[in-house]
Amino acid sequence: MISRLVVVPHPPLLVPELVSGAAADTEPVRSACLDAARDLAAHSPDWVAIGVDPSGPRTVEGVSGTFRGFGVDVRVSLAASPASTDPTDPTDQTDDDLPLPALIAAWLRERVGARTVRVHLVPPDLPTSDCVALGRRLAGSPAVLILGDGSHRHGDLAVGRPDDRAGPFDEDVRKALATADTAALRALDPGTAAELGAEGRAAWQVAAGIPGPWRCTRSSFQVPFGVGYHFAVWEA
Repeated sequence: MISRLVVVPHPPLLVPELVSGAAADTEPVRSACLDAARDLAAHSPDWVAIGVDPSGPRTVEGVSGTFRGFGVDVRVSLAASPASTDPTDPTDQTDDDLPLPALIAAWLRERVGARTVRVHLVPPDLPTSDCVALGRRLAGSPAVLILGDGSHRHGDLAVGRPDDRAGPFDEDVRKALATADTAALRALDPGTAAELGAEGRAAWQVAAGIPGPWRCTRSSFQVPFGVGYHFAVWEA
């Protein structure tokens, strides 16, 4: 039975090398993510993570990757003993196209000293029923990391155009996470989430399928750059 579940966002701004002079501005988001990840690592050194990416459904584990596609060649690994990064080594297990959620999961693992993280990637349009079914299949995992961003249509910093629905949508998510209300998470509308750019919807609904009961020990919500970032720690 899973006894710890952590929810964090996965923006590249978490990695100081990628934001250069703006590292101080991004510190609140980074600190909240690391605090939640430390809680997970204290509970178990081996994690299962859920992230959202168009390349899903697929699972990645035991490989290293790089943030080079985001501007700086910061290398990370999903396991504490990464494979050789020598491109001439036939045993090299480096994936230079590792999706952002997997990169962030690896970055968090390294920063808090966890041993391994296996990442299940799901597509952003995965139906709610399929999300919940995947969550049920994760019942035997030791600890779960849920990676997903909220709406990117908040206020003047919105990606594209602001949308008045972004605030109420992310408030519903905030309340659901703060109360460990899995029914409320399952009730999130995939169509509305897609319109608001809230790709975390699929990952949150996987969390809603993981057998509980759950209790939220702490949660928070930030909207520093027009994007909703949710943080929560649940225990069984």
